Amino acid sequence: MKHLLSIADLSREEILSVLDTAVSMHEVQHRDVKKLPTLRGRTIINFFFEDSTRTRSSFEIAGKWLSADTINLTGKGTSVSKGESLRDTVLTIGAMGVDMMVVRHPASGAPAQIADWVGCSVVNAGDGTHEHPSQALLDAYTLRRALGDLEGRHVAIVGDLTHSRVLRSNLLCLQRLGARVTLVAPPTLMPSGIAAWSGADGFATSYDLDEVLPTVDAVMMLRVQRERMSGGYFPTAKEYAVTYGLTPRRLGLLQDHAVICHPGPMNRGLEISADAADAARSLVLDQVSAGVAVRMSILYHLLAGEGSQE
Repeated sequence: MKHLLSIADLSREEILSVLDTAVSMHEVQHRDVKKLPTLRGRTIINFFFEDSTRTRSSFEIAGKWLSADTINLTGKGTSVSKGESLRDTVLTIGAMGVDMMVVRHPASGAPAQIADWVGCSVVNAGDGTHEHPSQALLDAYTLRRALGDLEGRHVAIVGDLTHSRVLRSNLLCLQRLGARVTLVAPPTLMPSGIAAWSGADGFATSYDLDEVLPTVDAVMMLRVQRERMSGGYFPTAKEYAVTYGLTPRRLGLLQDHAVICHPGPMNRGLEISADAADAARSLVLDQVSAGVAVRMSILYHLLAGEGSQE
């Protein structure tokens, strides 16, 4: 395992190995001195061409807690802003002898292309509307801590599915772990051709959130990505919230043990109400905490674990 570009590249056993390692990594957060010597001498570049709070910060913290040297770059802070090609930029950085690039890019497939150009490990930290594998792994980790084994559990993924890179990664990851998945969205935000998605099978789709909620063990609300929308995907924000938002009324439809997830950032009052986001069953902050542990595990598996590339 040299790169993490897609959940589709991971077997069930590899996913479980990352999640199991994250359990011990999570313990570091509760120490007075949050430092392990595991990646001392390694250099990791966090290269983000899109804005990020959770992913970028947690990858940086993960690297530092493993004693790696981490450097943050953005598109605006490099020669890309002067017209240099992406290929020349990453080849330049690779020539400096770095061990890993963690890349977020607005173009689907960019991290995979970079992995073909450079000799170091590459982690996909979100590429266009394609995938976000580390997010899916941390979501699975969070759900396992709350619900136990995910085999047979029913998870609904709800919202702006068309523009979500979290969707594809979570669908593949949850299915590999044996969960039953239902995708819920208005017809305008249900991805075209979704039934033929490669690597995904056995999931259901629905346009009726009220019908699905009473049957789930977990509901994952996805952000309405208005910055990616150029047309009228729904009439008004109020109508969307009433029809597909996790409103206070809909909290009453959930089973007592069911939990709520959201990868963030949240549009409170749109896809999720404040009552839902702040409910005792909400795992939103647990997901953030898990993000550091799971990304520490990813860095470990790629740079220090058995089978890593030296």
